[in-house]
Amino acid sequence: MGLGNNLFQAIKKVGLSQETVAEKLGVSRQTVSKWETDETVPDI
Repeated sequence: MGLGNNLFQAIKKVGLSQETVAEKLGVSRQTVSKWETDETVPDI
């Protein structure tokens, strides 16, 4: 289970949208989508 799947499940479990998560993290919705699909990973 990778980061993308964990992120997707966590967002789904608490009932947030990608947009809400993106706003809270200061990134775009597209970035959150790419994290969920394991296209990219967050910079540390």
